[in-house]
Amino acid sequence: MKAELRGNTPPISLQNPNLFTAPQNSLSGALRGCLGNLDGACIEKLLLHCASALESNDVTLAQQVMWVLNNVASSLGDTNQRLTSWFLRALISRASRVCPNTATTFSVSSSSGGVSRRLMAVTELAGYVDLIPWHRFGFCAANSAIFNAIQGCSAVHVLDFSITHCMQWPTLIDALAKRPEGPPSVRITVPGFRPPVPPFLNMTSEEVGLRLANFAKFGDVPFEFNVIEDSSLPTMGEIISKESCSLYFESLLSQLNLSMLNIRDDEALVVNFQHWLRYLPDDRNGMARNMSLRDAFLEMIKGLNPRIVVVVDDDSDLSASTLTSRITTCFNYFWIPFDALETFLPKDNHQRIEYESDIGQKIEDIIASEGLQRIERLESGPKLSQRMKSSGFLSLPFVEETVKEVKSLLDEHASGWGMKKEEDMLVLTWKGHNSVFATAWFPNGFED
Repeated sequence: MKAELRGNTPPISLQNPNLFTAPQNSLSGALRGCLGNLDGACIEKLLLHCASALESNDVTLAQQVMWVLNNVASSLGDTNQRLTSWFLRALISRASRVCPNTATTFSVSSSSGGVSRRLMAVTELAGYVDLIPWHRFGFCAANSAIFNAIQGCSAVHVLDFSITHCMQWPTLIDALAKRPEGPPSVRITVPGFRPPVPPFLNMTSEEVGLRLANFAKFGDVPFEFNVIEDSSLPTMGEIISKESCSLYFESLLSQLNLSMLNIRDDEALVVNFQHWLRYLPDDRNGMARNMSLRDAFLEMIKGLNPRIVVVVDDDSDLSASTLTSRITTCFNYFWIPFDALETFLPKDNHQRIEYESDIGQKIEDIIASEGLQRIERLESGPKLSQRMKSSGFLSLPFVEETVKEVKSLLDEHASGWGMKKEEDMLVLTWKGHNSVFATAWFPNGFED
């Protein structure tokens, strides 16, 4: 999506429009044509100019651009202003590493020192995932595909890798309870830790499992819940650093085998990735067989012979090595949830502010961090599909019933949301622009 598509937002007038016309100022050439008013295209141009200045260590120019952005940014403004405020935070965080005094020049503070851990109750988390269909789209597509894949199975084992604390599963458990032939036994296994990203829950994985067990009991669904334990892994309540993530993923990888997972002969194995694969490091340098941890993880999953593997994630490529490339993609992509929230929530709505804050943390990670500190390494649906094929998986097309269920879900939300099929992917769209993709796979050579 190009920046000019945000032209419906009224342009923003600067307090000091002479900044653009002063011939001695290096900003004048970069912003020629903006004429003192900043629409989405000009804001993106400013962000890129600031990024170029930071990459060339031109702190003076970077501060000049930030001054302009500071006049535009407002956490309670319109879509562009709110989005700009988070990009400014990220740029200040990055600039402070080049010039430590930079951050004190502006009123926008940086949170780079640690992840803000706003702990939610279960009811709050339910409202969070219901706010816009960003997560529910993936839940619906995945559950429908899983339900179809396990038809006739008497025992199901779900290996769940997600960031939403099992919010997906009550709907599937309820559907399985209503099967004419009776429900299968259901076992869900989750890793002992999750990437340090929101949303955060005020209970442990074991407590979540107990709630799911009680829910399953009402539907007479035999149920077990397991957590992959490892003494080197943190518990769900512990704070871990971004730099430690790759170590924990490596430890988790060593747990993914038939004996450690206790996969039984009569179980149909289901693997569910919901907004999770992006956090697996994709660097091949120094890795065995020149294979990244992400590829090694998928290879291990294939070896488990799952009946179905579902992958859902944001449909954007935010893994570029250059800052300017990431800014362009990031600004155009994260405009989508900001704009969607603008359509139905007041500017000072607390739930909206918190949701945008969680997106802002992702923006800061993508823009301000490098190396092991940058954990948001998202790849688009087409790139993920190619990775899955290269890892020995075959695409499992979504059936028409799944398409109908997803469309019915989207009818509950604002009219701007839609869905389309791209090859074998289902794609959530906002005003026609790709937001989230869902794909389903099975191993080449799957043995039933």
